[in-house]
Amino acid sequence: MIKVGQEKLSVADFEKVLYQGEVVELDSAAVKKVEHNFTFLKSYSQHKIIYGINTGLGPMAQYKISEDDQRQLQFNLIRSHSSGAGQPIAEDLSRATMLARLSSLMQASSGVHPSAVALLRDLLNARISACIFERGGVGASGDLVQLAHLALNLIGEGEVLVDGKLQSTKEVYAARKITPLDVHLREGLALMNGTSAMTGIGMVNLIHAQYLFTCSVILSAITNELMKSFDDHFSLELNHVKHHPGQSKVAESIRTLLHDSKLIRKRPDHLYHRKIEEAIFTDKVQEYYSLRCVPQILGPVYDTLAEVRKVVEDEVNSVNDNPVIDHERENVYHGGNFHGDYVSLAMDKLKIVMTKLTMLSERQLNYLLNDKLNQKLSPFINLGTLGLNLGLQGMQFTATSTTAENQTLSFPMYLHSISNNNDNQDIVSMGCNAALMTRKVIDNGFDVLAIQTIALAQAIDFLKCQPRLSSFTHKFYEEVRAVVGPVLEDKPLYKDIQAVRKYLVTLGSTTKL
Repeated sequence: MIKVGQEKLSVADFEKVLYQGEVVELDSAAVKKVEHNFTFLKSYSQHKIIYGINTGLGPMAQYKISEDDQRQLQFNLIRSHSSGAGQPIAEDLSRATMLARLSSLMQASSGVHPSAVALLRDLLNARISACIFERGGVGASGDLVQLAHLALNLIGEGEVLVDGKLQSTKEVYAARKITPLDVHLREGLALMNGTSAMTGIGMVNLIHAQYLFTCSVILSAITNELMKSFDDHFSLELNHVKHHPGQSKVAESIRTLLHDSKLIRKRPDHLYHRKIEEAIFTDKVQEYYSLRCVPQILGPVYDTLAEVRKVVEDEVNSVNDNPVIDHERENVYHGGNFHGDYVSLAMDKLKIVMTKLTMLSERQLNYLLNDKLNQKLSPFINLGTLGLNLGLQGMQFTATSTTAENQTLSFPMYLHSISNNNDNQDIVSMGCNAALMTRKVIDNGFDVLAIQTIALAQAIDFLKCQPRLSSFTHKFYEEVRAVVGPVLEDKPLYKDIQAVRKYLVTLGSTTKL
């Protein structure tokens, strides 16, 4: 059980709710604060100008709203901004958005009626997910369009996702005896004015980025092992003199994964043990950078993951609403806590390092497939007849194309502000765009690493080195071969990529480095 409002929510908490079936509960003390906050605002807002309660919205805030129309204003806001386009976001992203919005409202600074948080909890536990469209939000007054679609579902309108299918919200609520949310004061604005879509998606991105990072360390270690690399480039002695925690962590993980390998070589045994007489060395003195510099390349990825995790966890546990209702100090503060720059920049950083990780995998794959580089394997690790059969040649095109797409997607959305809303929102974050593009980059990364995985298993078959593998690599090889067989003769390989991709998600989620 994940209790919201008691302790700060973490990436691990989101993982448990989204993928491990944990239910959500509301901390009773926090619910009482939500109720106190609502009661205070209801009294305090009488005969005062409070944005979004008795004023118009955005650049129309100069217009007074009569008491008779205030409730209708909230419905108008929700319905008018339910204007998203593109495809509905995936169910895990929708549920993450709902959990993120619930966390914000449970900070008791948004002036909502307690029924709002109770309904969000109930929908999460019933696995009824909001239908939220990809495009629409600019991330300045928060994710207005995406969260409007969430609010639309809460008031019983539009469609919801149930078991992956879109169904009428009205019909689902009627069948399950769910009472739609009523508007008491500012439930429309409080549900929409925030960063919860970009933040929820950001949480999902962090979960899968960690899986992808784990797989990248594993595949990089195995690539070094099969190429009989020297062990000094991932040694403690070399890496501890560079003072970056990520580099040391990656090197340590490689040492752990390969600790009992009989393929990894020690430099003194091969290059320091005798006086060298020859003018040209037949043994490679140093490995290519995609093998030798793995700690220095994946180290920054590790450190960036930690940095982004802190930003997104801080955001999900924050009040990202406007105005902020402070019942303890008995005041209402107007400002810009809904602005998404923190998350937008964090997502851009994350997608950049995920793209670099993908580039590393693509280069390691190229090394494995190019016999002139590795000088150990057949061209394209062909296990059939050279010339007649093509080995893994076709897969490389997919890996290269996908890597190029990631490079293009990694242009920073944080720098792509466009003024809108009658220039009221004159500088915006584009945070939800950044988060969704990061999701795409991570998805693409799994495809490239799946192709590298197939190549590594193929290389093991070619080298017939199973008895000399590290115990981890041997287990990895057997698991991959249980999913897909070796490529002996030419056949369609797209299903192999899909199957290995699923395996990598499991591997990344269950392996702790």
